[in-house]
Amino acid sequence: MAHDIVFFLAPDDETAAATRLRGPGEAFESVTCRFIEPDSAIAEWDRYFEEPSAEAPPIEQLLGWAWPEWVTAPLNDGVEVFALPKRLTRALANASSTELEELAGRWTTRLWSEDGDDMTDDDLLAVLQGVARLAVSAVNTGGGLYSWSF
Repeated sequence: MAHDIVFFLAPDDETAAATRLRGPGEAFESVTCRFIEPDSAIAEWDRYFEEPSAEAPPIEQLLGWAWPEWVTAPLNDGVEVFALPKRLTRALANASSTELEELAGRWTTRLWSEDGDDMTDDDLLAVLQGVARLAVSAVNTGGGLYSWSF
């Protein structure tokens, strides 16, 4: 499980990849959270907007979903930089508050069932709302939305 996760805006994959060693830092508009798996979160969010439902999908269906792509090859240091799919970025940018609330509830339920008391203390709705605000900026500027984790 990743300890520190930063969802951030960058103009392109090359710029996002350059954050690999030190993280995005203050140079990039970002939302931070802790103790989640960014790749599974991104896949779950993407699946939600393609097939909306208040119920979390069975884990087998989630594992079969298209997962985000790395912008840098993974190494043994635990650092990962993913690009959020463009369709997910557009969906988050256009999401209503009701959709974000439903997705946060579903995501919380899944994380609780997997992690129990070890689940993140972050307000997952606030994380999603922050990432949705970043998505609006990404769509408006033509940039990309990324996650960096360690």
